[in-house]
Parts: sequence; structure tokens; C-alpha cells
Amino acid sequence: MNIKKIIKNKRKCDRYKSVLILEDGTVIEGCGFGYPRVSYGELVFTTSIVGYPEALTDPSFKGQILMFTNPMMGNYGVPSKEVLELGMSKYFESERVQVEAVVVAYSNSPSHWASIMSLDEWLYSEGIPGISLVDTRALVKKIREEGVMQAMVAVYEDSVDIDELIGRLASSLRYDQRLLAHEVMPKNIIFHEPPDQGNRIPTLVVVDFGIKYGILRELLRNGFRVIRIPCNEDPIKYLSTYGASGVVYGSGPGNPKLLTNVIESAKEVLEYNVPVLGICLGHQILALAAGADTYKLKYGHRGPNKPCIDLEKGKCFVTSQNHGYAVDERSLEGTAFKLWMINADDKTVEGLKSVNRPVITVQFHPEGSPGPLDSVWIFNLFKRLVERYGVTL
Repeated sequence: MNIKKIIKNKRKCDRYKSVLILEDGTVIEGCGFGYPRVSYGELVFTTSIVGYPEALTDPSFKGQILMFTNPMMGNYGVPSKEVLELGMSKYFESERVQVEAVVVAYSNSPSHWASIMSLDEWLYSEGIPGISLVDTRALVKKIREEGVMQAMVAVYEDSVDIDELIGRLASSLRYDQRLLAHEVMPKNIIFHEPPDQGNRIPTLVVVDFGIKYGILRELLRNGFRVIRIPCNEDPIKYLSTYGASGVVYGSGPGNPKLLTNVIESAKEVLEYNVPVLGICLGHQILALAAGADTYKLKYGHRGPNKPCIDLEKGKCFVTSQNHGYAVDERSLEGTAFKLWMINADDKTVEGLKSVNRPVITVQFHPEGSPGPLDSVWIFNLFKRLVERYGVTL
């Protein structure tokens, strides 16, 4: 890999310097914030204007360098992890920052009553590097034209050897090759109890690839007891052991085709004839288990304003999304799935329904709250499937 272009930083940095290097040889200078170190990942962007505490802690961003299109980030600081909702941190999607690095145009000092630290301080405490004073709009245009690419962020005090960094980037393990779900899944089984402790509480087995807290909170609000299992565990064992009424395949990072063992066990779950819900990565896993195919999008869908069309009802609604892979619609022929929803912009697959089982899947995040309740009805629909087809013990 050779240096293609160096974009100089003409401003003086307060503390750290930083460079962002792309796999095509582009070198972009900026000012560093967060923790001084070198980090590698796939450079992606999100169009979200707010919600950086949720985005940075979303395990689906593991293995990626996240760039924000909104130029001013950090305005409202970082809230406390000690504020809980249904037993989980209210303002975060996991217990730590998951991204490999952060790219922003401007990192601001906070002004908010609930803030306990700045974005800079938070990233430093989590060991995550960040680069600011970058023309993020130009970078987004580059990614939209050329596609996502492997990149690195280096935050340092004095100087770095650019040629050495380029060499290290060229030899780094690519996003598509990393079994990222195993890096963010829980190591042990986790139990969550719903707020309403009635006599007949339906239990769900949640296959955890790095599931967002928001999904778990919505399941609990709908009255489910949740058993979270690592994604390399067999859900059927827990269905019988705990008398569970259904299975949820949640969100998570990485290439779905690498999860071969999960795909094989999902085939058995689909034959088990219990209600199943797939969200994001879970949607892709279930499609692969049914015999369909997936492919990588050029630059993915990441943001809170993605329109989806329900083909059954002919209605369009706004969704929150974070994914880089999609189900190939052409591969659905001959499977047990039918097309349910499509993306209004590029017509990619956004939802599937089984033709003979109580199984539904969505590519978007129904817990995402863009409107704020545009697609939360997916959980209500799944609850009705559980009430009708599940066995409550």
C-alpha cells in the first residue's frame, strides 16, 4: 500500500495529534482526543444527529471506526451508567464503548444537566482513540462512492511513522474476517425478569450476538422473562429446560456467514415450530438457515431515518438501522420465507415472514425509537405470536 494523498491539518492541536489512514493510501491529519493509541477497523458513517452514547456502546459497531456526519459531537456530554431502566443502563446499549475509534468534525465541551463527563474524557477512560477537525462530509462522499474500507486511527503526542502505520494497516485483519460476535457475546447465561411478576410469565430464549439493551428492555416491557445465551449455545436445549415459549435472534456485529454453527442450530429452531423473532444480524442468520443468501452492502444503512415499506399493508414507516449486510431477495425463492418489507430507498430486504411457521424477521431496529414509536409494534406482533403459538409454563 502506497500513500495516495495526504490531507494536512492546518490547525494547532491542544493536546494530541492524530491521523486517519484509509486502505487506499489516503492519509488525513487531524487533532486527537480520547485515548492515545493506534486502532484498526472498517470505516463507516452514521447520519444520526444525536444519540452518540447509544451508538458508541452498540455492540453492532464492534470492529468498526465510526464517523458521525453531524459536525458537532459531544454537546450534551455523557450521562451516568448508574441510571438504570429495567436493570440495565438507561442511556447505553451495553456496558462499554464498542467502536474501535471515533471520527468527528468537531468534539465539543458538554453543557447538559445530566452530563458527568465529556466525550473526550469518556473515550479516554474506555481506551478509545478519536480524531477531530476532519472534513467528515467529504469522507462520507468518498465512502458512498467507493464503499466502506479498512482504516486506522492513530492518536499521539509528538510524531508517528506514516509508512510504518500504512504497513501495519495493510497486514491487519479485515472486518469481514473477524468473528466479532464471539468478542461481544456474554460468556455465561443471563436472566432478566419483567417488571410484572404474574403467575404465567412467558419465557424467551434470546440468542445473544451482542444484543442491544434496547431490545431487551422492549421484551421485558412486553412481559417476557428473558434468558440470554451466548450465540454459540444451542437454543433448543434451553427451550426444553426452561419451558420457553419462543426464541429471539438479536442484533450483533460482523459477517453472518462466519457463524456457521449458529446457522446450523437455527435450522433446527425453525423446525421446532415455536415463535421466532429475528432482528438485524438475527434476521440474516434466520434467512441463511432457511436457505437464502446474504451479501455485503456498499456502505450500509446506519441512521435513524430509514424508510421501510410494509408490502402487506402498503404503508411506509421510519426506522432506525445499523447494518452492513443484507438478505438477497433473489435467493428467497424455494425457501420457507416470503418477502414482508423492503427499504423505500434502495429496495433491499427489510423484513421476512415464514409461510408455514410463526417466524418473523426485520433488518431494522424496532426498539430504535426514531419517531419515537414508529416500529415498536414489531414487539407487539411477536407477543401475539407467542400468545397464540407458544407454550407458557
